[in-house]
Amino acid sequence: MTLTDTIVVTVTPEYLPQQSVPEDNRYVFAYHIRILNTGLQAATLRSRHWFITDGNNNVQEVKGDGVVGEQPTILPGGHFRYSSGAVLSTRVGSMRGYYVMEADDGTLFHATIPVFTLASPNALN
Repeated sequence: MTLTDTIVVTVTPEYLPQQSVPEDNRYVFAYHIRILNTGLQAATLRSRHWFITDGNNNVQEVKGDGVVGEQPTILPGGHFRYSSGAVLSTRVGSMRGYYVMEADDGTLFHATIPVFTLASPNALN
């Protein structure tokens, strides 16, 4: 098992109708992340790299240190949860990416954020 395999990322997306304005092509989504460390050593989330794709196949890249202002250290068997958001100009889109993690021994590795769909209600039939 590689270090990459020891971090399991799950995502729950949520459409936010109260913040969206469909007539202005503004669709707002929250996404709730759970990062689980199944490995034998602690790992610190150093940075993130997202690819946000709208329904017109326009891709926006987002990079930055940590998540929600933190660089959490996740102990073996432990997890970290946070929520964030994205705004699309289309009813449907997707996100994917990775976190750069640092193991306790100083090894840097990527933890994959699997692709997930952002969709307003009834956008996918």
